Amino acid sequence: MTPQEIYQGYLWASAMTRNADALAELFADDGVLESPLVPAGHDYPRRLEGREQIRAEMAAYYQRSANAAQAAGTGQQPDTGKSRYVLHTTADPGVFIVEIDAVLSGPAGSTTIPLVQIFRVRDDKITLLRDYFSPAIVS
Repeated sequence: MTPQEIYQGYLWASAMTRNADALAELFADDGVLESPLVPAGHDYPRRLEGREQIRAEMAAYYQRSANAAQAAGTGQQPDTGKSRYVLHTTADPGVFIVEIDAVLSGPAGSTTIPLVQIFRVRDDKITLLRDYFSPAIVS
């Protein structure tokens, strides 16, 4: 798979559908999902190691955040028409970087969230994804 295909699969499984099973299947058995800017003890997981931990912890997080959004009435969803990204390949064919301006829209309006993701892949599976974003967006 190309970096574009891997990224689009990740985007669909995570932000668009919040499908923890589909997300976990994008990772190698020993893959790591890491959010280095998220402080320890935060509701969003800082570091998940292994496909099964990614599956379980992200399913739990998606459920908690859906319940919180419903209770608060915020209901922001990704706005694919306004969101933008640039994918950068590197000299290492197993590494690519994505710069993202994600736009979330809901009853209270729209918010643009800049983030950067660094992907390491092997045999079409993510071995390490470092997701750099402000922890405030997952509070």
